[in-house]
Amino acid sequence: MYAQTVPFLVHNLKVISSLLKKAEAHCEAKKIDMGVMLGLRLAPDMFDLKRQVQLSTDFAKGAGARLSGTPVPSYPDEETTFEQLQARLTKTIDFLNGLPKAAFDGADSRNVTFRAGGQDRTMSGLDYFFGAAQPNFYFHMTTTYNILRHSGVELGKGDFLMRG
Repeated sequence: MYAQTVPFLVHNLKVISSLLKKAEAHCEAKKIDMGVMLGLRLAPDMFDLKRQVQLSTDFAKGAGARLSGTPVPSYPDEETTFEQLQARLTKTIDFLNGLPKAAFDGADSRNVTFRAGGQDRTMSGLDYFFGAAQPNFYFHMTTTYNILRHSGVELGKGDFLMRG
């Protein structure tokens, strides 16, 4: 499970970091208030950009912690700048990279309990990661990309996949 989770999550958190760097440069070049950019959303009932990034880190650290049997670290959702979001991404990457590979042994069949929709849910680690954690992580990562792309930040598929 380690090989299927931690490298995937770390890589994609670095993608989000790269997207935010491009967004910050875009704001500087176009003289756009960075706070405005961080507050953008695709629809009125969706979370804004900064919350999408926060949720991406939440699903990443939650998956790593639950699958390794480690307590899930709690981060206050207080970020209001690109710099603070970058620090949150770095803290999450460091947390994931610090998890011992051996702690993931048997995680695919070990029960994992998490809260979703106001209820506790329990499933195997394999079902949890591929049926809950990974799709939610990808949703918020993709929404981050889409908000930035829709807002005029010059991004393409290669940026999302972090090619070259």
